[in-house]
Amino acid sequence: MQTGIENGDFIEHTEFSGNMYGTSKAAVQDVQAKNLICILDIDMQGVRSIKRTDLNPIYISIQPPSREVLEHRLRDRKTESEESLQKRLHAAKVDMEISKEQGLFDTVIVNDDLEEAHGQLKAFLLEEIQKVKKTNMSS
Repeated sequence: MQTGIENGDFIEHTEFSGNMYGTSKAAVQDVQAKNLICILDIDMQGVRSIKRTDLNPIYISIQPPSREVLEHRLRDRKTESEESLQKRLHAAKVDMEISKEQGLFDTVIVNDDLEEAHGQLKAFLLEEIQKVKKTNMSS
């Protein structure tokens, strides 16, 4: 992966808890070539990296209602060590603060109720798809 990063094969990449993550240009291009919507689950560093590219995506932040609710949800899963849990909570706190930056996201959805959050996401995406269709039809 390091070689790919050095060769510029990734539109964004990061390291978290000793693991490397990234989104390859080829993967995004493959999705686009099929005329499909490419959805990326990335951290704030990734958002900032993609904002420096010539891509023009929509940015959606899906957040827990609070850090406390997130901690409760993560603890209930019982899938992480205390150290890992604390790293995730710290990263989430930083991300939640950064996401308040004006213009960083096109919309912020608070996942307090799963069905409601899903409905908001679906409505927002459908609206964006309609905008793209209108733009393509008038070109």
